[in-house]
Amino acid sequence: MSASESASNNDQTDVWAAVDQYFIDQLIGEDQVLTAARESSSDTLFPGIDVTPNMGALLSLLVQISGAKRILEIGTLAGYSAIWLARAAGPAGQVVTCELEETNAEVAQRNLVQAGLAERVEIVLGKAADSLRAMIDQGTEPFDLVFIDADKESNPLYLEAAVTLSRPGTVILIDNTVRGGDVIQQDSDDEATLGTRKLIEAIGADDRLTATSMQTVGLKGWDGFTLVRVH
Repeated sequence: MSASESASNNDQTDVWAAVDQYFIDQLIGEDQVLTAARESSSDTLFPGIDVTPNMGALLSLLVQISGAKRILEIGTLAGYSAIWLARAAGPAGQVVTCELEETNAEVAQRNLVQAGLAERVEIVLGKAADSLRAMIDQGTEPFDLVFIDADKESNPLYLEAAVTLSRPGTVILIDNTVRGGDVIQQDSDDEATLGTRKLIEAIGADDRLTATSMQTVGLKGWDGFTLVRVH
């Protein structure tokens, strides 16, 4: 890539971020609790991978549109998205969120307490695969909405567990499924890309599911998400 091409790409990325920020400023109205939770991702083991405010608002709208009350999240980080989900579900709602790392869970718990949502959100610590299997084995009541945003190589496993823990009409949203365009690379040796490709292929082959994927550009660059409805 030439210097001029690189500069052009950087300019384009700056525009994407500026447009995202415009919509956030005009439409989202993130309060101090949300801002503090988002910024506290710097205290986790994976700084900066939290969802953007406009993605948080999308999650909130999906909860409200679908009427979801029981929500499952795979990947807690600092609890930023869990706050959006729990607020949208209201006092009668319940969010169960799976987190592998104790450090992240501690940060999230502090943020949930600050948000006044500790009673509505349960953080399940440990490998998500194990936590999900335990829920299935225990006959956990189905969830109305599932948000998957954890290690991408495990996405096919998370999808199957999410469907098992769903009911007809359950909404499933999986984040980061475009991978900067790498999702089309059949010969990729990147585990996250391969996991995402297997996820998309599994959704397409499953008669229980209807889905679409959307590409996005913005503060986090070029990526996207996949939205699924269980029949």
